[in-house]
Amino acid sequence: MPDRPDPTAPARKTEDALVPGPAVSPEAAASAAAAPPASGRLGGVDRFFSISARGSDFGREIRGGFATFFTMAYILVLNPIILGSAEDKFGNHLSGPQLATATALVAAVMTVVMGLGGNLPLALAAGLGLNAVAAFQLAPLMSWPDAMGLIVIEGLLICVLVVTGLREALMHAIPPSLKQAISVGIGLFIAFIGFVDAGFVTRIPGDTGSVPVQLGATGHLSGWPVLVFCLGVLLTVALLARRAKGAILISIVVTTVVAVVINEIADIAPTAWGLTVPAVPDDLFAAPDFGLIGSFSLFGAFQHVGVITIVLLVFTLLLSDFFDTMGTVVGVSHEAGLLDEDGKVPHLGRVLLIDGAAAVAGGAASASSATSYVESTAGVGEGARTGFASLVTGGLFAVALFLTPLSTIVPAQAAAPALVAVGFMLMAQVRNIDWEKYEIAVPAFLTIAVMPFTYSITNGIGAGFVAYVVLKTVLGKAKEVHPLLWGTAALFAVYFAIDPIEQLLGVR
Repeated sequence: MPDRPDPTAPARKTEDALVPGPAVSPEAAASAAAAPPASGRLGGVDRFFSISARGSDFGREIRGGFATFFTMAYILVLNPIILGSAEDKFGNHLSGPQLATATALVAAVMTVVMGLGGNLPLALAAGLGLNAVAAFQLAPLMSWPDAMGLIVIEGLLICVLVVTGLREALMHAIPPSLKQAISVGIGLFIAFIGFVDAGFVTRIPGDTGSVPVQLGATGHLSGWPVLVFCLGVLLTVALLARRAKGAILISIVVTTVVAVVINEIADIAPTAWGLTVPAVPDDLFAAPDFGLIGSFSLFGAFQHVGVITIVLLVFTLLLSDFFDTMGTVVGVSHEAGLLDEDGKVPHLGRVLLIDGAAAVAGGAASASSATSYVESTAGVGEGARTGFASLVTGGLFAVALFLTPLSTIVPAQAAAPALVAVGFMLMAQVRNIDWEKYEIAVPAFLTIAVMPFTYSITNGIGAGFVAYVVLKTVLGKAKEVHPLLWGTAALFAVYFAIDPIEQLLGVR
């Protein structure tokens, strides 16, 4: 798609203007000139969103809004499964229907806010990877309200970084290779979670003398649920290979139907499916259950976890959200031809502030941190160029609030293939890492490997940062390390050595 701006196009510079006025590509300008002028209320909407000015029309925006929704609606299923499958320090689980409601509500509200305030065809929802941190890093150390409180704190910090301009400074502090390695490591971690949740990979019970994991429950694949997972993986990758729009959502729906049929005709113990048995509910529609909204404790985590650990956990959330958003916003804007002559996103500060507010909203609703979705490019591919498409996407998420019973019939075996697919997509960034330079390759490798092998995103990031600082110092390149990275690596060094440090200080 064209991304070269028209230097003759007017662009408003005031940050307080309600509607951004980015430059548009020559092709878009020509299309806008040929478009019939709008009038009446529709004309006002057109001017508010600069629809004609960006070479689009209402039909394209509506189609784009639908395309974005259907390519990311899988989060309505995956987020309740990821968060609902984990338990907090006290053995508590979050309600699946309540999670589905919270996920849909946050996605609906924040996507509409992005459309109105950012005027970009950009949708937001609970972030994959971020919800994994909440489920498998935060919850085991504290209660669910405490964990969601840390997510709120992370979102507030992002807002502060945006307002003060420090977000760009932090962006430049971390080498590109480590940014890419973090995404790759999270991808492998998510894929591993998918394999485990589906029963494709299991821990060997009571066996400490051999490998810690195995194929299936007995060393080989057996049972209908695992077969459903394998079929789902094959279907998902086939659809992705054919560039099918909504591939992940289609796979979840089809695999769920297969699971429901198999569950009806085969003799399967309910426990074989895990937490969710694929059985059609009595009602497909239900009033939203807002029981989790506002269920968070801002400072409760400090009663269970040390300050250093909390700082590192919040930093892990911030880092994942931070770079994922920057890449997504730039990528979507590039695809839409909305970047200015310097390759910058119009009114980026406003967009990033809304994204930070989405993280706060996600934590406050117990839906995990919400962030911008790269699947928004599907809407751009359908012609969306403005925030009006986001209004359509947000409206569809609002409708989904009343369809939460549907999420209770999707077993992990039908949703886990999507985790494997997302892992593959994140893994693709490994090609951008310079594997010829040890001071880059080794930290990147450690970041990628430690995440899934220790079942910890925090450990992977820490290993990479510490190794990077050490290798740069050994090679006489310590001056190349940003001071912010030095401070972060020092925190991680204390984190890894916390046990001997506590013994040395007589803390325990």
